[in-house]
This record gives sequence, structure tokens and C-alpha cells, in this order.
Amino acid sequence: MRVIIQRVEKASVTIDGKIKSQINKGLLIFLGIEDADDAEDISWLSNKIINLRIFDDESGVMNIPIKETGGDILLVSQFTLHASTKKGNRPSYIRASKPEIAIPVYEKMIAQLENVLSKKIFTGEFGADMKVELINEGPVTIIIDTKNKE
Repeated sequence: MRVIIQRVEKASVTIDGKIKSQINKGLLIFLGIEDADDAEDISWLSNKIINLRIFDDESGVMNIPIKETGGDILLVSQFTLHASTKKGNRPSYIRASKPEIAIPVYEKMIAQLENVLSKKIFTGEFGADMKVELINEGPVTIIIDTKNKE
């Protein structure tokens, strides 16, 4: 699994001109899934996300995790996170899981985040043409790959 996590003042997903989901202060997370992703990846990544200390404390230091802020999470599937640009100029998405594999993993990730955060996770719509708007606070943008735990 690969994610891009953005600390936001607000974010929303619009599909066919209608807002599907929107959040105020919290995290906008783009999630890319590959065939090798499993329950261990879901567990590790969900715990990393909710414990990642990227919100400011009273001194203005990034020291507070989302689980302590009361903020929301907007999780958006994005197969292009697994784009390979090694050859030529047209990205290859061969590493990205097909919907029959990715959708159940995406749904398990949503359920796991809801479980560990004890609140609703807002989402986009898998496979839809989404318009994502955000105000990145900071800006703070973190990239995490469960296959390369740096």
C-alpha cells in the first residue's frame, strides 16, 4: 500500500457535480493498493496514520496525532500512486490492483481506520471520476509505502 497523507484545513470530493464527502480540519489520504497488500499492511498502515504526530501542539511543534485532535479523515482510492515511469513517457499501472482485488482491501482499510479511530471515515468512490479539493495546512504532505517502511 502506498499513501499520500495531507494535513488539511478542509477537503472535499465531488462526483458528477455533487459533493460526496467533505471534512474540515484533518487528513486527506490518497490510497494506492497493489496485489501484494494484505491484512498486515492494513493494520500497520492504519496504526501509523492515526499515530502520526503531524498536528501542532500549543508551541506550534508538530507533536499531536489525528487521534488526539478530533479531526476527520477523507480516504480516496488512487491507483495512479503505483504508476511506473521507468520506460517512456506513458505511465504503466501494472502494479496497481484491479478492482476485484482492490475494492475489498479498500473497504477493509476504511473499516480498520474507523475501528482504531472510533469514528466515521469519509471516502471518495472507488473508480469514480472525482474532483478533489483541499487546503493543505502547512503544507504538510507525507508519503508512506508499506513495502518500504522508512
